Amino acid sequence: MKKTLLLLAITAFAACTTKKEPATAPKPVLTSPAGLAYFKPEWSAAAKAKLDSNLRVAQAAFAQSATEENYIWLGRRLAYLYEYDSAINTFSRGLSRYPQSFRLYRHRGHRYISLRKFDDAIADLEKAATLMEGAPLETEPDGQPNKLNQPLSNTQFNVWYHLGLAHYLKGDFTKAETAYRECMEVSNNDDLVIATTDWLYMTLRRQNKVDEATALLTRITDSMTIIENDSYYKRLLMYRGRLKPEEVLNPDPAAEDYALSLATQGYGVGNWYLYNNDTARAREIFSRITADKNFAAFGFIAAEAELLRQH
Repeated sequence: MKKTLLLLAITAFAACTTKKEPATAPKPVLTSPAGLAYFKPEWSAAAKAKLDSNLRVAQAAFAQSATEENYIWLGRRLAYLYEYDSAINTFSRGLSRYPQSFRLYRHRGHRYISLRKFDDAIADLEKAATLMEGAPLETEPDGQPNKLNQPLSNTQFNVWYHLGLAHYLKGDFTKAETAYRECMEVSNNDDLVIATTDWLYMTLRRQNKVDEATALLTRITDSMTIIENDSYYKRLLMYRGRLKPEEVLNPDPAAEDYALSLATQGYGVGNWYLYNNDTARAREIFSRITADKNFAAFGFIAAEAELLRQH
């Protein structure tokens, strides 16, 4: 009996002192050009459930019919979950079946930007621009609807916008300007005009085309109806002298979109300091942006590119 009790005690003690196997480390979404690993964000339970539900809907639709549209939606839903490699593979499989789809090239090009593969993005978006030539403007449905649940962009806009961005991120401001001028031609509402004007302004300033950049700002008025691009609008008001940099670099930390606003508004402020020859302050702001968590935001990617160029 004593031996049995002793054996049980030893077994219990061994069980308590046995080391647990370490949890599997999460896999990074991507590694930045500077060698930093970026991981998926921590979603609320409700947000994650909605993302997963939307993905299941896209998977079910695709299982029923592998149409061009269903390839696009499956890839988009994967990308919203930061499954960029899977999204790109989905778009690539779609292109093997629909090789003339400028829509699939548009979305794959976007996600190559997310992965910092700018040359691949440019190749896809240039192909999309060629394939869509002569096609009528088509509204692009939103995967993450705005506050009015009203899609505002068109596919042609998104092709030129992302092509301009890819060139900009590479530091090829001449080609970025060409793409953004094409983008302006298909910017058919105030939100799109705001977005295109903002990036074109920055592109012109980088080429020291100050007069041309300043002339763009005459289109920015108080009567514009802005639904989505409030952060870009604030940047433009700062360039016009209507807002001070510190008024733009002040997103509400409690706001749901704080990280996105910091990246978007902050990048414009950093640029403002660059234009005014305060490189140290610009670098400080770019570093603040990239120390935050929204590594998918274009302002974050642009700040990251600036820091690499200044290194």
